[in-house]
Amino acid sequence: MRYELHRDPVTFEQLHVEWNGLLERAITRVPFLRAEYQQAWWTARGGGEWPDAELRLVTARDPAGALLGVAPLFEAHNRDGRPALLLIGSIEISDYLDFIVAREHVEAFCLGLLECLAAPDAAGWEVLDLYNLPGPSPTRAALARAAGARGWLAGEQLLEPVPAISLPADWETYLATMVEKKERQEIRRKIRRAEASEPKVTWRMVPAGPGLAVPNLEVEIDAFLTLMAHNPGKAKFLTPAMQTQFRAIAAAMASHGWLRLAWLEVGGEPAAAYLNFDYGNRLWVYNSAFDPRFNALSPGWVLLGYLLRWSIENGRAAFDFLRGGEDYKFRFGAVAGQIYRMQVSRVLPPEALGGEPACMMNEFEADFFPPAEDGP
Repeated sequence: MRYELHRDPVTFEQLHVEWNGLLERAITRVPFLRAEYQQAWWTARGGGEWPDAELRLVTARDPAGALLGVAPLFEAHNRDGRPALLLIGSIEISDYLDFIVAREHVEAFCLGLLECLAAPDAAGWEVLDLYNLPGPSPTRAALARAAGARGWLAGEQLLEPVPAISLPADWETYLATMVEKKERQEIRRKIRRAEASEPKVTWRMVPAGPGLAVPNLEVEIDAFLTLMAHNPGKAKFLTPAMQTQFRAIAAAMASHGWLRLAWLEVGGEPAAAYLNFDYGNRLWVYNSAFDPRFNALSPGWVLLGYLLRWSIENGRAAFDFLRGGEDYKFRFGAVAGQIYRMQVSRVLPPEALGGEPACMMNEFEADFFPPAEDGP
Protein backbone atom coordinates (compact mmCIF):
# COMPACT_ATOMS: atom_id res chain seq x y z
CA MET A 1 0.00 0.00 0.00
CA ARG A 2 1.09 3.57 -0.67
CA TYR A 3 0.47 5.88 2.31
CA GLU A 4 0.02 9.62 2.33
CA LEU A 5 -0.26 12.04 5.25
CA HIS A 6 -2.74 14.90 4.71
CA ARG A 7 -2.71 18.15 6.70
CA ASP A 8 -5.09 20.32 4.66
CA PRO A 9 -8.86 20.19 5.44
CA VAL A 10 -9.56 20.39 1.70
CA THR A 11 -8.81 16.66 1.82
CA PHE A 12 -12.36 16.01 3.06
CA GLU A 13 -13.78 17.42 -0.18
CA GLN A 14 -11.17 15.75 -2.36
CA LEU A 15 -11.79 12.31 -0.87
CA HIS A 16 -15.55 12.65 -0.38
CA VAL A 17 -16.76 10.17 -3.02
CA GLU A 18 -13.96 7.62 -2.54
CA TRP A 19 -14.20 7.87 1.25
CA ASN A 20 -17.93 7.16 1.39
CA GLY A 21 -17.62 4.40 -1.17
CA LEU A 22 -14.97 2.70 0.96
CA LEU A 23 -17.13 3.12 4.07
CA GLU A 24 -19.82 0.96 2.47
CA ARG A 25 -17.34 -1.95 2.57
CA ALA A 26 -15.63 -1.02 5.83
CA ILE A 27 -15.37 -2.94 9.09
CA THR A 28 -17.41 -0.29 10.93
CA ARG A 29 -20.26 1.33 9.02
CA VAL A 30 -21.63 4.15 11.15
CA PRO A 31 -22.80 7.72 10.43
CA PHE A 32 -19.92 9.15 12.49
CA LEU A 33 -17.46 7.94 9.85
CA ARG A 34 -19.18 9.48 6.85
CA ALA A 35 -17.05 12.11 5.13
CA GLU A 36 -19.84 14.66 5.67
CA TYR A 37 -19.98 14.04 9.40
CA GLN A 38 -16.21 14.06 9.82
CA GLN A 39 -15.90 17.31 7.89
CA ALA A 40 -18.70 18.88 9.95
CA TRP A 41 -16.99 17.76 13.16
CA TRP A 42 -13.72 19.29 12.00
CA THR A 43 -15.29 22.71 11.39
CA ALA A 44 -15.73 23.21 15.15
CA ARG A 45 -13.29 20.58 16.45
CA GLY A 46 -15.97 18.74 18.40
CA GLY A 47 -17.69 21.90 19.57
CA GLY A 48 -14.44 23.34 20.90
CA GLU A 49 -13.26 20.14 22.57
CA TRP A 50 -9.94 20.31 20.68
CA PRO A 51 -9.23 23.98 19.81
CA ASP A 52 -5.56 23.32 19.00
CA ALA A 53 -6.08 20.22 16.85
CA GLU A 54 -4.03 19.82 13.68
CA LEU A 55 -5.14 17.49 10.90
CA ARG A 56 -3.09 14.32 10.37
CA LEU A 57 -5.30 12.26 8.07
CA VAL A 58 -3.64 9.20 6.52
CA THR A 59 -4.75 7.43 3.35
CA ALA A 60 -3.56 4.17 1.83
CA ARG A 61 -3.89 3.22 -1.85
CA ASP A 62 -3.08 0.18 -3.92
CA PRO A 63 -0.60 0.35 -6.84
CA ALA A 64 -3.46 1.28 -9.20
CA GLY A 65 -4.47 4.21 -7.01
CA ALA A 66 -7.64 2.77 -5.46
CA LEU A 67 -8.35 3.94 -1.92
CA LEU A 68 -7.93 1.03 0.51
CA GLY A 69 -7.87 2.74 3.90
CA VAL A 70 -8.36 5.99 5.77
CA ALA A 71 -7.08 6.76 9.25
CA PRO A 72 -8.89 10.03 10.05
CA LEU A 73 -6.52 11.41 12.68
CA PHE A 74 -5.64 14.71 14.27
CA GLU A 75 -2.80 15.74 16.56
CA ALA A 76 -3.35 17.41 19.95
CA HIS A 77 -2.45 16.96 23.60
CA ASN A 78 -4.76 14.27 24.92
CA ARG A 79 -6.57 14.23 28.26
CA ASP A 80 -3.41 12.91 29.90
CA GLY A 81 -1.45 15.88 28.59
CA ARG A 82 0.58 13.83 26.12
CA PRO A 83 1.20 14.70 22.44
CA ALA A 84 -1.25 12.32 20.78
CA LEU A 85 -2.92 11.30 17.56
CA LEU A 86 -6.68 10.83 17.98
CA LEU A 87 -9.52 9.86 15.70
CA ILE A 88 -11.50 12.70 14.18
CA GLY A 89 -14.76 12.73 16.13
CA SER A 90 -13.11 12.11 19.51
CA ILE A 91 -14.34 12.08 22.20
CA GLU A 92 -17.65 13.37 23.44
CA ILE A 93 -20.04 13.62 20.51
CA SER A 94 -19.17 10.68 18.24
CA ASP A 95 -20.19 7.39 19.77
CA TYR A 96 -18.48 4.91 17.41
CA LEU A 97 -15.16 5.58 15.67
CA ASP A 98 -12.66 3.47 13.75
CA PHE A 99 -10.37 3.32 10.76
CA ILE A 100 -12.15 3.15 7.41
CA VAL A 101 -10.87 -0.04 5.79
CA ALA A 102 -12.30 -3.29 4.47
CA ARG A 103 -11.85 -6.40 6.60
CA GLU A 104 -9.45 -8.09 4.19
CA HIS A 105 -7.04 -5.13 4.39
CA VAL A 106 -7.09 -4.43 8.15
CA GLU A 107 -3.87 -6.26 9.04
CA ALA A 108 -1.81 -4.76 6.21
CA PHE A 109 -3.32 -1.32 6.76
CA CYS A 110 -2.44 -1.24 10.46
CA LEU A 111 1.13 -2.42 9.83
CA GLY A 112 1.68 0.19 7.14
CA LEU A 113 -0.05 2.92 9.14
CA LEU A 114 2.38 2.59 12.06
CA GLU A 115 5.30 2.64 9.63
CA CYS A 116 3.88 5.83 8.08
CA LEU A 117 3.37 7.43 11.49
CA ALA A 118 6.96 6.57 12.48
CA ALA A 119 8.34 8.58 9.54
CA PRO A 120 10.03 11.95 10.21
CA ASP A 121 7.19 13.98 8.65
CA ALA A 122 4.78 12.57 11.25
CA ALA A 123 7.08 13.19 14.22
CA GLY A 124 5.83 14.84 17.40
CA TRP A 125 3.28 12.42 18.77
CA GLU A 126 3.87 10.00 21.65
CA VAL A 127 0.66 8.00 21.75
CA LEU A 128 -1.97 6.90 19.27
CA ASP A 129 -5.06 7.37 21.45
CA LEU A 130 -8.18 5.87 19.88
CA TYR A 131 -11.52 6.36 21.62
CA ASN A 132 -14.87 4.68 20.98
CA LEU A 133 -13.66 1.65 19.02
CA PRO A 134 -16.53 -0.87 18.75
CA GLY A 135 -15.98 -4.14 20.57
CA PRO A 136 -16.34 -6.29 17.40
CA SER A 137 -13.90 -4.17 15.38
CA PRO A 138 -10.87 -6.16 14.09
CA THR A 139 -8.86 -2.94 14.37
CA ARG A 140 -8.27 -3.69 18.04
CA ALA A 141 -6.40 -6.95 17.50
CA ALA A 142 -4.73 -5.93 14.22
CA LEU A 143 -3.35 -2.70 15.66
CA ALA A 144 -2.09 -4.50 18.77
CA ARG A 145 -0.21 -6.99 16.59
CA ALA A 146 1.21 -4.19 14.44
CA ALA A 147 2.40 -2.36 17.57
CA GLY A 148 3.98 -5.52 18.94
CA ALA A 149 5.86 -6.04 15.68
CA ARG A 150 7.49 -2.64 16.20
CA GLY A 151 8.18 -3.16 19.89
CA TRP A 152 5.66 -0.48 20.86
CA LEU A 153 3.30 -0.67 23.82
CA ALA A 154 -0.37 -1.38 23.20
CA GLY A 155 -3.32 -1.58 25.56
CA GLU A 156 -6.94 -0.67 26.02
CA GLN A 157 -9.73 -0.03 28.50
CA LEU A 158 -13.44 -0.65 28.35
CA LEU A 159 -15.48 2.55 28.14
CA GLU A 160 -19.24 3.11 28.43
CA PRO A 161 -21.85 0.58 27.28
CA VAL A 162 -23.62 1.22 23.97
CA PRO A 163 -27.13 -0.25 24.39
CA ALA A 164 -29.12 -1.19 21.28
CA ILE A 165 -32.27 -3.13 20.39
CA SER A 166 -32.47 -5.62 17.52
CA LEU A 167 -35.97 -4.94 16.21
CA PRO A 168 -38.53 -7.65 15.37
CA ALA A 169 -41.05 -7.47 12.54
CA ASP A 170 -43.93 -5.84 14.44
CA TRP A 171 -44.70 -3.71 17.49
CA GLU A 172 -46.67 -6.32 19.43
CA THR A 173 -43.89 -8.88 19.04
CA TYR A 174 -41.44 -6.30 20.36
CA LEU A 175 -43.57 -5.63 23.43
CA ALA A 176 -44.26 -9.32 24.06
CA THR A 177 -40.77 -10.71 23.62
CA MET A 178 -38.21 -7.96 24.22
CA VAL A 179 -39.61 -6.03 27.19
CA GLU A 180 -40.27 -7.29 30.72
CA LYS A 181 -43.95 -7.58 31.69
CA LYS A 182 -43.80 -4.65 34.11
CA GLU A 183 -42.15 -2.38 31.55
CA ARG A 184 -44.52 -3.53 28.79
CA GLN A 185 -47.48 -2.49 30.92
CA GLU A 186 -45.78 0.80 31.78
CA ILE A 187 -45.09 1.69 28.15
CA ARG A 188 -48.68 0.97 27.14
CA ARG A 189 -50.09 2.84 30.14
CA LYS A 190 -48.02 5.96 29.52
CA ILE A 191 -48.89 6.06 25.83
CA ARG A 192 -52.61 5.61 26.59
CA ARG A 193 -52.51 8.34 29.23
CA ALA A 194 -50.78 10.76 26.86
CA GLU A 195 -53.23 10.05 24.05
CA ALA A 196 -56.20 10.61 26.33
CA SER A 197 -54.91 13.80 27.90
CA GLU A 198 -56.03 17.36 27.41
CA PRO A 199 -54.56 19.49 25.96
CA LYS A 200 -53.96 17.15 23.04
CA VAL A 201 -50.67 15.28 22.78
CA THR A 202 -49.30 14.79 19.25
CA TRP A 203 -46.00 13.71 17.77
CA ARG A 204 -44.32 14.46 14.48
CA MET A 205 -41.16 13.66 12.58
CA VAL A 206 -39.45 16.45 10.67
CA PRO A 207 -39.78 15.42 7.00
CA ALA A 208 -36.57 14.15 5.49
CA GLY A 209 -35.41 11.81 2.78
CA PRO A 210 -32.74 11.45 0.10
CA GLY A 211 -32.79 14.58 -1.99
CA LEU A 212 -35.48 16.18 0.19
CA ALA A 213 -34.49 19.39 1.93
CA VAL A 214 -35.66 19.73 5.53
CA PRO A 215 -38.08 22.66 5.69
CA ASN A 216 -36.94 25.34 8.15
CA LEU A 217 -34.01 23.24 9.33
CA GLU A 218 -32.39 26.13 11.20
CA VAL A 219 -35.66 26.89 12.99
CA GLU A 220 -36.10 23.24 13.97
CA ILE A 221 -32.54 22.93 15.28
CA ASP A 222 -32.80 26.21 17.18
CA ALA A 223 -35.98 24.94 18.83
CA PHE A 224 -34.27 21.66 19.71
CA LEU A 225 -31.28 23.43 21.28
CA THR A 226 -33.63 25.70 23.24
CA LEU A 227 -35.45 22.65 24.58
CA MET A 228 -32.13 20.98 25.47
CA ALA A 229 -31.19 24.00 27.54
CA HIS A 230 -34.04 23.27 29.99
CA ASN A 231 -31.63 20.72 31.45
CA PRO A 232 -28.97 22.62 33.48
CA GLY A 233 -26.25 20.11 32.58
CA LYS A 234 -27.01 20.32 28.89
CA ALA A 235 -27.30 24.10 29.08
CA LYS A 236 -23.70 24.22 30.33
CA PHE A 237 -22.66 21.79 27.59
CA LEU A 238 -24.22 23.93 24.86
CA THR A 239 -21.49 26.52 24.50
CA PRO A 240 -21.61 28.74 21.38
CA ALA A 241 -19.01 26.46 19.78
CA MET A 242 -21.05 23.35 20.60
CA GLN A 243 -24.20 24.91 19.18
CA THR A 244 -22.29 25.67 15.99
CA GLN A 245 -21.14 22.05 15.97
CA PHE A 246 -24.68 20.69 16.37
CA ARG A 247 -25.96 22.83 13.52
CA ALA A 248 -23.13 21.72 11.23
CA ILE A 249 -23.73 18.03 11.98
CA ALA A 250 -27.51 18.36 11.60
CA ALA A 251 -27.09 20.10 8.25
CA ALA A 252 -24.66 17.42 7.03
CA MET A 253 -27.03 14.61 8.00
CA ALA A 254 -30.11 16.39 6.65
CA SER A 255 -28.46 17.00 3.27
CA HIS A 256 -28.52 13.23 2.66
CA GLY A 257 -31.88 12.49 4.25
CA TRP A 258 -30.44 10.88 7.39
CA LEU A 259 -31.72 13.36 9.96
CA ARG A 260 -34.83 12.34 11.92
CA LEU A 261 -35.89 15.01 14.41
CA ALA A 262 -38.90 13.79 16.37
CA TRP A 263 -41.13 16.03 18.49
CA LEU A 264 -43.78 15.35 21.12
CA GLU A 265 -46.06 18.36 21.57
CA VAL A 266 -48.66 19.10 24.23
CA GLY A 267 -51.25 21.59 23.08
CA GLY A 268 -48.84 22.64 20.33
CA GLU A 269 -45.95 23.26 22.77
CA PRO A 270 -42.78 21.15 22.52
CA ALA A 271 -42.55 18.77 25.47
CA ALA A 272 -39.85 16.35 24.26
CA ALA A 273 -37.62 15.81 21.25
CA TYR A 274 -35.12 13.26 19.98
CA LEU A 275 -32.51 14.09 17.37
CA ASN A 276 -31.78 10.87 15.48
CA PHE A 277 -29.81 9.63 12.51
CA ASP A 278 -31.55 7.20 10.16
CA TYR A 279 -28.62 5.45 8.54
CA GLY A 280 -27.75 1.92 7.46
CA ASN A 281 -31.22 0.54 8.28
CA ARG A 282 -30.69 1.56 11.90
CA LEU A 283 -32.04 4.48 13.95
CA TRP A 284 -29.29 6.12 16.02
CA VAL A 285 -30.62 8.16 18.98
CA TYR A 286 -28.11 11.00 19.04
CA ASN A 287 -29.53 13.40 21.63
CA SER A 288 -32.68 14.30 23.52
CA ALA A 289 -34.44 17.29 25.05
CA PHE A 290 -37.36 17.69 27.47
CA ASP A 291 -39.43 20.43 29.08
CA PRO A 292 -39.83 19.58 32.79
CA ARG A 293 -43.24 21.29 32.87
CA PHE A 294 -44.68 18.21 31.17
CA ASN A 295 -42.99 15.52 33.28
CA ALA A 296 -46.35 14.24 34.57
CA LEU A 297 -47.05 12.95 31.05
CA SER A 298 -43.70 11.12 30.80
CA PRO A 299 -43.02 12.75 27.40
CA GLY A 300 -39.63 11.09 26.97
CA TRP A 301 -41.03 7.58 27.39
CA VAL A 302 -44.01 8.30 25.19
CA LEU A 303 -41.95 9.75 22.36
CA LEU A 304 -39.46 6.91 22.64
CA GLY A 305 -42.32 4.46 22.28
CA TYR A 306 -43.54 6.25 19.17
CA LEU A 307 -40.02 6.24 17.71
CA LEU A 308 -39.57 2.54 18.35
CA ARG A 309 -42.92 1.75 16.74
CA TRP A 310 -42.04 3.96 13.76
CA SER A 311 -38.69 2.18 13.37
CA ILE A 312 -40.36 -1.24 13.43
CA GLU A 313 -43.15 -0.25 11.04
CA ASN A 314 -40.58 1.17 8.63
CA GLY A 315 -38.47 -1.96 8.64
CA ARG A 316 -35.44 -0.75 10.56
CA ALA A 317 -33.26 -3.58 11.84
CA ALA A 318 -32.01 -1.92 15.02
CA PHE A 319 -32.55 0.96 17.41
CA ASP A 320 -29.24 2.24 18.80
CA PHE A 321 -29.22 4.30 22.00
CA LEU A 322 -25.50 5.03 21.57
CA ARG A 323 -23.27 5.62 24.61
CA GLY A 324 -24.47 5.56 28.18
CA GLY A 325 -25.80 3.02 30.62
CA GLU A 326 -28.96 4.87 31.67
CA ASP A 327 -31.55 2.53 33.17
CA TYR A 328 -34.41 3.47 30.84
CA LYS A 329 -32.54 2.08 27.81
CA PHE A 330 -32.52 -1.40 29.29
CA ARG A 331 -36.12 -1.09 30.45
CA PHE A 332 -37.00 -0.72 26.77
CA GLY A 333 -35.18 -3.98 26.01
CA ALA A 334 -31.73 -2.80 24.94
CA VAL A 335 -28.68 -5.06 25.15
CA ALA A 336 -25.34 -3.43 25.95
CA GLY A 337 -22.59 -3.44 23.38
CA GLN A 338 -19.05 -2.30 24.18
CA ILE A 339 -16.68 0.41 23.06
CA TYR A 340 -13.01 0.75 23.92
CA ARG A 341 -10.22 3.25 24.25
CA MET A 342 -7.06 1.84 22.72
CA GLN A 343 -3.58 3.31 23.05
CA VAL A 344 -0.41 2.59 21.12
CA SER A 345 2.61 4.30 22.65
CA ARG A 346 6.00 4.69 21.03
CA VAL A 347 7.47 6.81 23.87
CA LEU A 348 7.20 5.62 27.46
CA PRO A 349 5.45 8.19 29.67
CA PRO A 350 7.27 9.13 32.93
CA GLU A 351 4.97 7.06 35.12
CA ALA A 352 6.04 3.91 33.28
CA LEU A 353 9.43 4.16 34.98
CA GLY A 354 7.85 3.13 38.25
CA GLY A 355 5.23 0.78 36.81
CA GLU A 356 2.83 0.52 33.93
CA PRO A 357 0.46 3.46 33.43
CA ALA A 358 -3.29 3.00 33.28
CA CYS A 359 -4.65 1.52 30.06
CA MET A 360 -1.27 0.17 28.98
CA MET A 361 0.22 -3.35 28.93
CA ASN A 362 3.75 -4.53 28.18
CA GLU A 363 2.44 -7.71 26.61
CA PHE A 364 -0.71 -7.60 24.59
CA GLU A 365 -2.58 -10.89 24.42
CA ALA A 366 -4.16 -11.32 21.01
CA ASP A 367 -6.60 -13.91 22.35
CA PHE A 368 -7.97 -11.29 24.75
CA PHE A 369 -10.29 -10.22 21.96
CA PRO A 370 -13.58 -11.89 21.06
CA PRO A 371 -13.97 -13.25 17.52
CA ALA A 372 -14.27 -10.42 15.01
CA GLU A 373 -17.74 -9.66 13.69
CA ASP A 374 -19.17 -6.99 11.44
CA GLY A 375 -19.13 -3.60 13.17
CA PRO A 376 -22.19 -1.47 13.89
